[in-house]
Amino acid sequence: MQDEHGDDVAIFVVYLREAHPTDGRQSDANVRDKILVAQPKTIKQRTRVATEMCTKLDLSIPALIDGLDDRVGKAYNAMPDRLYLIGKNGRIAYQGDRGPRGFNPAELDKAILIELLSE
Repeated sequence: MQDEHGDDVAIFVVYLREAHPTDGRQSDANVRDKILVAQPKTIKQRTRVATEMCTKLDLSIPALIDGLDDRVGKAYNAMPDRLYLIGKNGRIAYQGDRGPRGFNPAELDKAILIELLSE
């Protein structure tokens, strides 16, 4: 999507709190994949974990980091993850289902095209 819409749409990853930390509800998949991360307790720790994630996933889009109060994650009901499109008017133009199972990039792509055509 970045390649296709990057000139018209700002695309970001927002790093939220850990969904399956080692000191919380650890998932079998994370253990299997050796994703073993404790819930960050400081913004410095959260930034370190987010940076490591971006590096391991070789992300080409910028990442934003939610604060320790989890204000962004709570406001967008984004746990564990979710796709959103915020229109130029500042309102939600698309809200996907909860990920990762609810991710539907084709729906988001369609919403982006509709938003761009409505300008």
